Amino acid sequence: MSTGPLEVNRSKTGSAWRIEAGAPSLPEVHRSLPIPAGAGPWRKLIAFAGPGFLVAVGYMDPGNWATDLAAGARFNYTLLFVVMLSNLMAILLQSLAIKLGVVTGRDLAQACRDHFSRPVTLLLWIAAEIAIAACDLAEVIGSAIGLQLLFHIPLLLGVCITALDVLLVLYLQNRGFRYIEALVIALISVVGICFGLEVFFSRPEFAGIMHGLFVPSTEILRNSDMLYIAIGILGATVMPHNLYLHSSIVQTRSFEQTPTGKREAIKFSQIDSAVALTVALFVNAAILIVAADVFFRTGHSEVAEIQDAYKLLTPLLGFGGASLVFALALLASGQNSTLTGTLAGQIVMEGFLNIRLKPWLRRLITRLVAIIPAIIVTAMMGEHGTAKLLVLSQVILSMQLSFAVFPLVMFTSDRAKMGEFTNAPWLKWLSWMTGGVIAALNVWLLVRTFSG
Repeated sequence: MSTGPLEVNRSKTGSAWRIEAGAPSLPEVHRSLPIPAGAGPWRKLIAFAGPGFLVAVGYMDPGNWATDLAAGARFNYTLLFVVMLSNLMAILLQSLAIKLGVVTGRDLAQACRDHFSRPVTLLLWIAAEIAIAACDLAEVIGSAIGLQLLFHIPLLLGVCITALDVLLVLYLQNRGFRYIEALVIALISVVGICFGLEVFFSRPEFAGIMHGLFVPSTEILRNSDMLYIAIGILGATVMPHNLYLHSSIVQTRSFEQTPTGKREAIKFSQIDSAVALTVALFVNAAILIVAADVFFRTGHSEVAEIQDAYKLLTPLLGFGGASLVFALALLASGQNSTLTGTLAGQIVMEGFLNIRLKPWLRRLITRLVAIIPAIIVTAMMGEHGTAKLLVLSQVILSMQLSFAVFPLVMFTSDRAKMGEFTNAPWLKWLSWMTGGVIAALNVWLLVRTFSG
């Protein structure tokens, strides 16, 4: 059968793509984790658990810290609603990424390469690489700051040290994908426990938190500074590379390739994702709440640098270990994010360009693509201005988000590709509306920025 660029291939599953699927996504771990046959719901849920937490890492990385710290210190609880709304958008979009990966056997990058023309594919690849570079910039700087605060390692040297995570990914993946998932979940636990302690000692106002979470403020659209931070939160929460990542790593499970098996895989994977992203919501909200209680209420609204927050937490909270706990959580968050960012870089490069290299070489190339800009910028900026840099990186992420969201919604709403798993009419409407809101907010930010 010909697989020319203009020919549509219809497989037995009813999907319609121009070319046959090549090597699977992350071939070295593809369907490497068996799902126990005849097991009960809880055992199956545990078997499917893991990918959601790898994705959730990107929703609580150092970029989130920078935007949440700035939001809480400057605007009290006002932007908590944006944190919650962003998290709900994330749950929706990640569920679509799960569905795409499970039903079609393609990750989002492969699906784009199969569907779009070569020029469009290259454009989407460039957008994805920009997003990963911006994301990695936040992650390695956050890790470097954590190393600096805990061990007094110079910032630039810390950035270089974080590049070694590629070796850890290789080692753990050779041992089995479950080892990567276990490490990630352990580090997430460290972050969650640390910020649970911070919230407890900050003595937050419960009524103010509830109002901030569920009552949106129209001031967000009128205040350009608040809008800038709000879109930074959106970019830090709904991250483009996570859509590529999730559509790939759900394929590490060896489930039955039947409609029933796929339906079961989607259900359990979506539960895993929703639980993991709820944990991420708690962490992001906790960071903003601590910043509001410690800095906004004490008149330190100018605090935006992570280093300044570290110095002020202990004296303002009156809890001797507050700064140490903060730095430990930051390091755990940064290292967690660089692990998953490395995997996402590999998926994007392989999927869009169909490059097949040895695993260590693929990861080294994708790591260098992302970390070289981080080293250059860190060398130029030094220790000052890292907060502005982190927030800017998240706004850049938000600007790139539509390039991933619209193809994802389009593919999962196409009956020729998804068959019986295509999005229901209400889900199509909600998904397109979510993508439209994201795009509209970005256009509004650009207009307000360039109009002064």
